[in-house]
Amino acid sequence: MANSLHTSSTTARLNLRAPSLGPDSSPDPGLRSISFSSQLRSFPLKSLKTTRQVTKPHRNIIVKAEKVEIDLCLSPRVNSVKPSKTVAITDQATALALAGVPVIRLAAGEPDFDTPAAISEAGKNAIREGFTRYTPNAGTVELRQAICHKLKEENGISYTPDQILVSNGAKQSILQAVLAVCSPGDEVIIPAPFWVSYPEMARLADATPVIIPTHISENFLLDPKVLESKITEKSRVLILCSPSNPTGSVYPKRLLEEIAQVVAKHPRLLVLSDEIYEHIIYAPATHTSFASLPGMWERTLTVNGFSKAFAMTGWRLGYIAGPKHFVAACGKIQSQSTSGASSISQKAGVAALGLGYAGGEAVSMMVKAFRERRDYLVKSFGELEGVKISEPRGAFYLFIDFSHYYGTKVEGFGKIENSESLCRYLLDEGQVALVPGDAFGDDTCIRISYAASLTTIQAAVERIKKALLALRPAVPV
Repeated sequence: MANSLHTSSTTARLNLRAPSLGPDSSPDPGLRSISFSSQLRSFPLKSLKTTRQVTKPHRNIIVKAEKVEIDLCLSPRVNSVKPSKTVAITDQATALALAGVPVIRLAAGEPDFDTPAAISEAGKNAIREGFTRYTPNAGTVELRQAICHKLKEENGISYTPDQILVSNGAKQSILQAVLAVCSPGDEVIIPAPFWVSYPEMARLADATPVIIPTHISENFLLDPKVLESKITEKSRVLILCSPSNPTGSVYPKRLLEEIAQVVAKHPRLLVLSDEIYEHIIYAPATHTSFASLPGMWERTLTVNGFSKAFAMTGWRLGYIAGPKHFVAACGKIQSQSTSGASSISQKAGVAALGLGYAGGEAVSMMVKAFRERRDYLVKSFGELEGVKISEPRGAFYLFIDFSHYYGTKVEGFGKIENSESLCRYLLDEGQVALVPGDAFGDDTCIRISYAASLTTIQAAVERIKKALLALRPAVPV
């Protein structure tokens, strides 16, 4: 008879430290039992005359982990950065909407239109055709050539493909540019109101943001004389955004030429021209690329992308154009962080640039809708006493001075002290999500995004007006 040792079932009991599970738990509330079984493999034993069942006794093993103090310190660089208020408010409004609260969200800078069909189809075709692998870090040659053609035909500036870097959105392009050219202690000059990320990007580069206030009475445009007075030997970058987020202001060519004359006096000063909203512009306003001005090509880094004009925010595609020396430095950073942009998005980007001059009919239809919404908002809020408005010439934002209502008290809410408390009040009372102006460097104002349907905007205006009626403006002493 063949002799073998049959499989034995061994059960062990392991008691681990855990919170008490209730009144029926063990006398020590910090213990609970976890049972598990293991199977031992069968194997023949010629030396055994009989078959025996081997069972190992249960064992109780007490494991007590000592409390370890984890170092939770963050880098000083990260601690110096403020979280984005636009993202925070958008997330809060989204959470309220998911909870069933009928919040109207006018906080995000995202077009409400679908990506044009031809662009979406190009993305789908890229997937179907297997164009799903890594691309060169700088972007496909096809897309960079298309960008060069666009910049030459629409902006009057000439580049070669090796002077273009395609990234995962214009935001990445801007950050990499600031990181590439700034040294610790350098200054980044930023006119206010500004896009919320500019100062924080400067801080991430260990540079110092130098904020130059502008005024609603001057359409929030930078005064060249004030700029001149702020430039020092540490000044490294001037950031210009036209059309502007958050104000919608557009810099006329004449004013840009005056700014260029100031810049020309300071060889160390570069200009980062954020032109992401260039196609969302309302006649008679026109767009001028700073690099197209005499003597400015060599010292300008032009940033643009596809998110706003082509309603491609989720595709994450932007680019920077400039002298090869600077663009290559940006590419070095990108190669060690994200690498190239999505291959699928790049195919879609080629299709977007193929729609025609300034985006063709698809973009012009969106701009027409944005203008109608702008006109409605300017007229509606212009009827309110004490409210100041600078009519936007581009983008899809209205930056309104509501400081007339500061200092008022609301029963059950408290005092309206600033733009943040007014936005909280309008969210609580009117269920409309807006962004406080202090996030953009001007606490007198609130930003309203009109990237929503006219019907939605009309409902929001009614809610805001109704909420404001409960406020009695403070009487100046």
